Amino acid sequence: MADVVGYSHLIGVDEDGTLRALKEHRVEVFAPSIAEHNGRIVKLMGDGLLAEFPSAVYAMSAAIEIQRAMATRNSAEGGRIDYRIGVHLGDVAVDEDDILEVAISVAARLEAEAAPGGICLSDHMRAQIAGKLDLELTDGEQAALKNIDEPIRI
Repeated sequence: MADVVGYSHLIGVDEDGTLRALKEHRVEVFAPSIAEHNGRIVKLMGDGLLAEFPSAVYAMSAAIEIQRAMATRNSAEGGRIDYRIGVHLGDVAVDEDDILEVAISVAARLEAEAAPGGICLSDHMRAQIAGKLDLELTDGEQAALKNIDEPIRI
């Protein structure tokens, strides 16, 4: 799950430019990276998107690639559109072109916990990618996420 930090403010300052930039990011950064890592964009939601991957490693690799590409774009363009990304591993139910289940809600709540330009992942994800990606992860805490029954370690 990904969304834009400060979307309402950006729209208020420059609606046309912000919408144009978001479309460029989807086409030039998000879609190619997600496809390259065998994922698919499930849906677009205004300033965000939901993607699904067949593997935790693919999901994390895409998230890292996207955030690195956005950091490069932001420094080159002189403007700042930062994304937050939440990544979680869990079962989903497929309903035509959509996916449902608590795992989606967890990913959305993790995204809200991510720092601008950052990635927040669940302990389930961390366990799946351990030793498979060269990452330096910061251990978070057990968090009570809105509308999620059990606390999640982030």
